[in-house]
Amino acid sequence: MILCDIGNTTFDFLIKGKHKKYSIKGEVPSFKKDIYFVSVNEKATKKLLEKNPHAKNIDGILEFKTKYVGLGIDRALACVFFKDAVIVDAGSAITVDIMKKGVHKGGFILPGFRAFLKTYPKISKKLKFDFEKEINLDKIPLRTIDAIQYAMMKSIILPIKELAKNKNIIFTGGDGLVLSTYFENSVYKKDLIFENMKRIIDANNCIA
Repeated sequence: MILCDIGNTTFDFLIKGKHKKYSIKGEVPSFKKDIYFVSVNEKATKKLLEKNPHAKNIDGILEFKTKYVGLGIDRALACVFFKDAVIVDAGSAITVDIMKKGVHKGGFILPGFRAFLKTYPKISKKLKFDFEKEINLDKIPLRTIDAIQYAMMKSIILPIKELAKNKNIIFTGGDGLVLSTYFENSVYKKDLIFENMKRIIDANNCIA
């Protein structure tokens, strides 16, 4: 069985426990094995199905109730098995959702790290920089590169802390590990989406 998470920029496959990523702008391989996928990208979904018409979307069997209008399937899938926690998926965008007593209470969306990297040079070419993983947020910056990264990280971290307060925070996504280091009550789950997909598939045996 092959699992696939189709995002805004990549196809992320989990094959025999290993990740294989493909750009949505490139070609998608065909597979003989069963494929189960989740997607937030209609064009990329069509591309996957052209090469793999047997691939099955688990959207139809994901049971997740929320009053949030327009909640993405990826966010619902990340939250579905948590009762009391804040779930942060740090990818192209950073989504933040809160679960309380098993009910989705809402959430918000922040730009991802790379979105920030692209934004500053549009203001001035002098503001182009490479992201550094270790940033001192306890000291007011005295260099432009530090000032940019300080502002970037603070603008991401503070809203999450305000929402989470003393709740457990579950991080996932490509930049989730870096972000999780700024929070004491946090856990990083690299394969959260795939783990939850597998649980849903196992519980339903098959997809019609």
